[in-house]
Amino acid sequence: MNIDTYEAEGVRAATRAGGYLLERFRTDFAVLHKGAIDLVTEVDVASEEMITAGIAAAFPDHSILAEEKHAGGVRGRCTWIIDPLDGTTNYAHGFPFFSVSIGLEIDGRVELGIVFDPVRKELFKARRGEGAFCNGEPLRVSDTGDVGAGLLATGFPYDIRTSRENNLDHFRAFALAAQGLRRTGSAALDLCYVAAGRLDGFWESKLNPWDCAAGFLMVTESGGRVTGYEGQPVTIYDAEVAASNGRIHEQMIALLGDLPCAGIPR
Repeated sequence: MNIDTYEAEGVRAATRAGGYLLERFRTDFAVLHKGAIDLVTEVDVASEEMITAGIAAAFPDHSILAEEKHAGGVRGRCTWIIDPLDGTTNYAHGFPFFSVSIGLEIDGRVELGIVFDPVRKELFKARRGEGAFCNGEPLRVSDTGDVGAGLLATGFPYDIRTSRENNLDHFRAFALAAQGLRRTGSAALDLCYVAAGRLDGFWESKLNPWDCAAGFLMVTESGGRVTGYEGQPVTIYDAEVAASNGRIHEQMIALLGDLPCAGIPR
């Protein structure tokens, strides 16, 4: 495993794509609908092609799983899991909170995570067993020990208008329990912010692997905890995730358990 080489290519791909996103931000570009509120722009597609072309050229024997044109990719021994523009709705509306997320899965485990925020020029990186960093500075989760003093974030699924499993019950429970809630629109950055101690916790359901591949590793490598809604082990391919600084995790699980998503047996 040549993790140094993989990291160098991942960083190059993320920063190059991030520069392109920033260049196209607040310009004219085509916006299409994958669903009623699920957007994709021509910038998403171009960013993905930019990233995947570079990775395929550098590592032709690696597999690629990415949101727009490679969502059906077959996983191999080494699989790059890519969100070329996490926060598309923000981006389409000119709201400056979005990122590029790249994770590398080797033998079924994410070993490398890279998230780049081009607006703030923040490069988050994590390697399994080696810690997490932002622009070279080590990341550490917060010391907050009570949900009541915590700042948390979440997101809502794209089928919020049609599905009873829409997170609104959990949002209400956390709104009444926490000091503050945020809904930023980029799960990758939310997870990085938990890792950096800017947020104390995050939960969301119906995420895709490219939303959280890098972010999960970022949280665990900064001393945090990532599980399912019942506190069980979770992977990037599971439907529900709760991430925290670890200190408020059991309180989060209790809140999530008190109000199970409609239609999901517990």
